[in-house]
Amino acid sequence: MLKILHREFIYLRYYFELQFKQIFWYWLLGIAIGSFVSVFAKDGIYNLFRGMRDKKWGLLGIIPSCLLGIASPLCMYGTIPIAASFAKQGMREDWLAAFMMSSILLNPQLIIYSASLGPAVLAIRIVSCFLCGVAAGLLLWFFCRDRSFFDFSGFEERASHDTHPNLLVRYLLNVWRNLKATGLYFLFGILLSAMFQRYVPQDLMTKIFAGNKAWGVLMAATIGVPLYACGGGTIPLLRQWLWDGMSYGSAAAFMLTGPATKITNLGAVKIILGLRNFILYLAFTVVFALIAGLVVNLIFSL
Repeated sequence: MLKILHREFIYLRYYFELQFKQIFWYWLLGIAIGSFVSVFAKDGIYNLFRGMRDKKWGLLGIIPSCLLGIASPLCMYGTIPIAASFAKQGMREDWLAAFMMSSILLNPQLIIYSASLGPAVLAIRIVSCFLCGVAAGLLLWFFCRDRSFFDFSGFEERASHDTHPNLLVRYLLNVWRNLKATGLYFLFGILLSAMFQRYVPQDLMTKIFAGNKAWGVLMAATIGVPLYACGGGTIPLLRQWLWDGMSYGSAAAFMLTGPATKITNLGAVKIILGLRNFILYLAFTVVFALIAGLVVNLIFSL
């Protein structure tokens, strides 16, 4: 029995170390760049969005709103209080929806993490997240022009943690907070990936995520709901699944439903939407992920 356990430990350690060496530098670089944006560019990003308020751009304003949401380094819990301040200043709700949706799905740190999945998957993630934000803004413009969709009452913009007078110290403190926030998820994700590699047959993963591409997209969108905890933590799993035959469309669906339905995000979103709009948000996320996944598979099958 001890020999068997020792053998399995050696196998798992081998797979763990292999994954760790392949992903570690992307994770570290993502933290370094994400902290840089948070410390030195965050206020500029939000001032740019705030400065859009009086622009007569109409629906075209949804596009820069999405881009600024992707550039935002904060998670949804950090973004909502800032969005509340934008709303109080008269920002259009369709622009707010585009900004917040894209901010939920993607940030500079996650972009660097996702680069480890290859250029095709990185491009799919950026484009699909951007289009999801655009779709959210358009839907609010079409269906909610005569009523308010968000309720930001009780939310106030939070004080920034990055207040140390020395810029280098401020940056290093932000890096340390990022390491603490994502480190355990990152290591746990690598461990799960190693376990998948060791114990889950490759042909099973191929059947689930690639054999029937429509079914694979549905499964990936569904699995993204309970499994997604941290962007960095899911990158090792995605790498393994893609290696095992996961289609690009299934990966796209997982990368959309995962962050949009992450438990910490859902708690904040539920507060500002109310039950009815919250259900609409979940339905929109799943439907868009399914459509995006199917379209991606269609494009890559041509």
